Formats: sequence, C-alpha cells, structure tokens
Amino acid sequence: MEIVKTRPWDSADHLKTEEDIAEYFDACLVEGGDDPAFIAHALGVIARARGMSQVARDAGISREGLYKALSAEGNPSFGTILKVIKALGLQLHGSRAAST
Repeated sequence: MEIVKTRPWDSADHLKTEEDIAEYFDACLVEGGDDPAFIAHALGVIARARGMSQVARDAGISREGLYKALSAEGNPSFGTILKVIKALGLQLHGSRAAST
C-alpha cells in the first residue's frame, strides 16, 4: 500500500483576491447561520490571509487581542466583529431568509 502524505487544509492559503475574500465571507454568513463562533472563525481566516498585524491596526485592536477574539475560545463583542469587518473592507448585509 502506498503512503499518501497530506497536510492540514488552511482556507487562508486560498484567499488570494478581494473577490475570493468577499465570496468566502458571504458563504460563511450563509453557512454559519446563527453560530457566532463560525463567523468569528471565518473572520480570523480572512484576517490571516490579509495579514493579522495590519488588520489589527486597521481595527484599532492589538494583534494579540485580535488573535484571542477570533480564536476558537474567543467570544468577541459585536462591536469587535464590526470593527474587524470594516478593517477587512467588507460589509455585513442582510436579506430575507428563504422560508422552509
């Protein structure tokens, strides 16, 4: 049997353009539903793709604070989420949910 070498998947490695980032964020908003940890994680992925230090500066948050807020154990305030979204040059949009 041949040994297959793998490496961990990191979505940040695949967010190369502003369009990639916007589409990823939109997909995460839809997929994440009402899970704030999912959305915080998605923002962390985008921030890593962009450069965590620059995003932290643009958001007015320390780099360490940004890592902590967007980590799996983090529980960022909605204000922090909005600052990060703005620093990333993204917008949060609402639309009517499809009825089930």
